[in-house]
Amino acid sequence: MASNPPSKCCAQGFYHAGSPTGTISDVYGLETYVTGDESLKSEHVLVILTDVYGIKLNNVLLIADQLAAAGFRVYIPDILFSDEIVSLDGSFDFKSWLDRHNSEKTHGIIQDFLTKLKQDTDPKKIGVIGYCFGGKYALLQINETAGLADAAAIAHPSFVNIGEVEAIGKKPLLISAAETDNLFTAELRQQTVETLIKQGSIYQINLFSGVSHGFAVRGDLNEPQVRYAQDKTIEDQISFFKFYFNCI
Repeated sequence: MASNPPSKCCAQGFYHAGSPTGTISDVYGLETYVTGDESLKSEHVLVILTDVYGIKLNNVLLIADQLAAAGFRVYIPDILFSDEIVSLDGSFDFKSWLDRHNSEKTHGIIQDFLTKLKQDTDPKKIGVIGYCFGGKYALLQINETAGLADAAAIAHPSFVNIGEVEAIGKKPLLISAAETDNLFTAELRQQTVETLIKQGSIYQINLFSGVSHGFAVRGDLNEPQVRYAQDKTIEDQISFFKFYFNCI
């Protein structure tokens, strides 16, 4: 296992203030937040695979707007089929939720969305970003033989097994990790890095001190270290995708 299954910490966090500038509409049968210049839909596209809060959490929409402002067309499909967690205080029956969101069903939803997106707009490059629950599925999309994306960025991932890391081959991967994380622990980070090195993968891993699981999308932005870590994660994602989209 490269990261542990989701747990109660995945259902806790802070709301971020702001007014999203994109729109929510039906895209290939999924309610989807779309932001960024429409002319870029055949150029450089990013698809965000969310944590357990889906597109109903303002935080991830604001992140998508920042990515769009940097020159990407960004989509956030509802990979949770309108069954997102709605409370940030951890008061949720997480086990029953996970039972309804098994990997086969979730991967199928994402695979169908990306297949139709590629057929419809034929973008030059597609990148995927996965937060927590979505991290596993972002990694699956850079599987060297079966993935539909060109590069992936993941932050504090959950439910990843080491075989999924091994399967990415040479597709670029950016990992943003928290110093304190019961899911992506120091031991599992080390195992992941050793695997990436052994197979000669193209990767970057950033480890942020003073933050915990969830910092990149639902951390307390009143804490300077958390704000810095989230801002830096977004900056790194922008630089990462711009560089590799022009190199691969």
